[in-house]
Amino acid sequence: MKKRGYGLKISIRTVPDKELIRMKIAGIIAEYNPFHSGHAYHIAQTRSAGATHIVAVMSGNFVQRGEPAILEKHARAEMAMRGGVDLVLELPIPWCCARAQDFARAGISLLHAMGCVDLLSFGSECGKTDLLRQMAKDLESPRMSACLRGYLDEGLSLPTAREKAAAQCLGDETASLLRGANDALALEYLRALRALHSPIVPLAVGRIGAQHDEAKSEGGFCSASHVRRLLLQNDAQWRESLPAPSAEILLREIERERAPISYRALEPAVLAQLRRLTPADFARLPDISEGLEYRLYDAARSAISLETLFAAAKTKRYTHARIRRLMLHAFLGITRESTAMSPPYLRVLGFNERGREILRRMRSTAKLPVVMRASDIRALSAAGQYIYRLGASTTDLFALAMPKSRPCGMEQTENTVCIPNEKLSH
Repeated sequence: MKKRGYGLKISIRTVPDKELIRMKIAGIIAEYNPFHSGHAYHIAQTRSAGATHIVAVMSGNFVQRGEPAILEKHARAEMAMRGGVDLVLELPIPWCCARAQDFARAGISLLHAMGCVDLLSFGSECGKTDLLRQMAKDLESPRMSACLRGYLDEGLSLPTAREKAAAQCLGDETASLLRGANDALALEYLRALRALHSPIVPLAVGRIGAQHDEAKSEGGFCSASHVRRLLLQNDAQWRESLPAPSAEILLREIERERAPISYRALEPAVLAQLRRLTPADFARLPDISEGLEYRLYDAARSAISLETLFAAAKTKRYTHARIRRLMLHAFLGITRESTAMSPPYLRVLGFNERGREILRRMRSTAKLPVVMRASDIRALSAAGQYIYRLGASTTDLFALAMPKSRPCGMEQTENTVCIPNEKLSH
């Protein structure tokens, strides 16, 4: 069952106080791009650790690798809830396609602002929570900062410089944690928790199967990157890597010509927009330093495809991932001022019956406004309304990348997903 997202009145059913006291809420920060069997395993392990309720802060229509998500955010929220999540909140646009530090900081700030999350559950190559916590603390030491600056001054990229600095200051074994994409992001989560003095307790869940951007490992799960490649190649093997409910939702979206989303569909629009920008425009982007704006400007004027655009701007110091994110920021109109903020509201994308219980708890604990209907948006601060409008405008661009392009206004017309208990897969 789906209910209209605007004008929607959510009935938070009465739950006895004793039940609410027994709740143990776990938070997950994710993209679910798409929701696959490895994600289902992570959720099952989180429940095994004692979580009675699970909330996911999920990226919106664009993702951290610097491209549109493979399908629209409400469909991905539905996948998540059919796979074990109880409440899905949106990580708004300035942060869902940001560098790891800003992505993590924003996701943690939303979980912290709920005021009722007990655990932070995250995937990890090493699966050692205490080791990761110590590493996160060590990364902030004065010696580590000095070593990092030295390697950056040599012209190395931030990931390479940080790994070398960690090896010098903390040893090779500890530095190896930075090589795993999940562990590296986990460290940013833990640093964000420390910065907020948050009472949320971290929980590392060991990753099984293919690593980030790999295909399938023997006895394990496919990576989301591999699933997306199969989808874009129209290879039916993608179904083997998704839980049945996720596959059903994706097939429905494909039938409606709403998926899969390809960045190539936006290529002419991206190149056209970037050619209009000046070096001063590029200088306003997040994560710009040391004259990088001139390199981006030159690349935008010479490129005739996304591939040549990224290749022209990439160097030893400026990684492909960083360039992709910057070019997407430039296309979407995201500036450093917006990413420097913290997310100003808690936007609900979907919930089930247990999600209703979390929302009821949040009535007395949330430190940010909860957005569920149009009137909630109108009541937001100026910063909140700015972030919402920015998200709406980027959704209008996302709609052009669908197999059948949609007109403007999807942000106002898409449905908040409400799933009754009988529809759940667990």
